[in-house]
Amino acid sequence: MSHNSGLICTVGRHLQAQEIKDKLNSLISAADRIDPSLARRLDEINRWVKDVKPGSLTAKKFVMAFLLQLIRDSQVWLAVKSLPSEIEQQAAFELMTPGERYWYGYLFPKWLSENDRKFLIWKQKLKAGEFDPADDLVIRAIAARIVERQGTVLYRYVADLSMATDSIVSSRQQQPLCIQVTTLSDQFSQQKYQKWQQTLRDWGIDRGLFLSYDSNDANFLNQLVNIALYNSDNLPAGRYLKFP
Repeated sequence: MSHNSGLICTVGRHLQAQEIKDKLNSLISAADRIDPSLARRLDEINRWVKDVKPGSLTAKKFVMAFLLQLIRDSQVWLAVKSLPSEIEQQAAFELMTPGERYWYGYLFPKWLSENDRKFLIWKQKLKAGEFDPADDLVIRAIAARIVERQGTVLYRYVADLSMATDSIVSSRQQQPLCIQVTTLSDQFSQQKYQKWQQTLRDWGIDRGLFLSYDSNDANFLNQLVNIALYNSDNLPAGRYLKFP
């Protein structure tokens, strides 16, 4: 959902399962020389899928989508890390959207180097086909409207499943804001909010927005978009806001 900069290497959706496995192996070799933390993480993912037959892997659409996303991210990360100077690396980051800069400059390398306590659980859920992105249509509708209003949106499975972040939004001030969306009818929303806030703190995410919505309200999408864009520009660091 992000606007891709020229640096972003795209991997076509047509990649077959065996090609994905081959790509993972070649990226592990490249990462060994450039960033061992990426090599370790990719090796972990490789071991997770290596015994899954290509036909079975192709049938697991969320596993495939995650792998394609991880391959793209790894390619971009290695491209940036391979640049010969910090000035050139910084120039590469400047070509990105605010969400991409935040992801590649902070959250993705943090995920590579730190322990992810949720990783084992969500890998099992993805593989077992138990991952159900309940609010996916709402998140996509919010993203489309934010882009219409010249904002940017970035979505990553890792951010969603490990960092309680459905999307990273930015508006006029180009300040990325991590957002979690849930339905208002969720009886555990207060508990969910507290867990969400703790997860963001654990990952060093210094501000976030927890949005509950009532799908019976005809104007709920516009409300969510307005709140997201306003707080992207105005929410101070160290604040985690729940709406309503």
